[in-house]
Amino acid sequence: MTKLDILVIAAHPDDAELSCSGTIMTHIAQGKTVGIVDLTQGELGTRGTPEIRAQEAAAASEIMGISVRENLKFRDGFFDNDEAHQRQLIKVIRKYKPEIVLGNAIYDRHPDHGKAADLIRQSCFLSGLRMIETFDGEEQQKAWRPKALYHFIQSQYIEPDFVVDVSDVWERKIEAIRAFQSQFFNPGSKEPETYISRPQFLQMIEGRGVEYGNAIGVAYGEGFTKNRMIGLSSLFDLH
Repeated sequence: MTKLDILVIAAHPDDAELSCSGTIMTHIAQGKTVGIVDLTQGELGTRGTPEIRAQEAAAASEIMGISVRENLKFRDGFFDNDEAHQRQLIKVIRKYKPEIVLGNAIYDRHPDHGKAADLIRQSCFLSGLRMIETFDGEEQQKAWRPKALYHFIQSQYIEPDFVVDVSDVWERKIEAIRAFQSQFFNPGSKEPETYISRPQFLQMIEGRGVEYGNAIGVAYGEGFTKNRMIGLSSLFDLH
């Protein structure tokens, strides 16, 4: 079984690519193992189909170089933060035993994003309780709680608690996003226009990356919020 350093949990295929693929690739370059779990197939999306989205997610995964990707097939738009969904997510967390989890924005234009953020946060905590029994096949899983959960920032602007320098991988981030050809601006597409298919949306992604990068003195950055205080053993860990 693949133990991951970082597990990204995202409501929809392409959430991770848009919001934290630079951070994913930066850490893979540092020798870390990273995987993605998509909660839904994005089946309510105006453009494309679940089958097309799955193909696009596979192409983006290859670009990023992640170790594993799976889809829990929760109902797009209608999944709940309840025991049934928490137990499914707990099984995934215990399966991959990540040190760090990256999850959806704490609030956003799409209601699934904030809902997923709450589901992820509660599941990460509950995963550490040994009295909650889960099984991988016939094998009982051991309790596991990630050391940290950080939330990436999506469409709606949120002031980040910290920013990761992703300058070296920015072009590959754009390539991973564009792997979702059905979703984003394509002059030849006959699909209906959506909020994210307008050219201005990818311009916003570029501008956001420049803005966050400028805040830490680099070319491009990705921002995150935290749930708890970050502890340091040395002030030199901050730069």
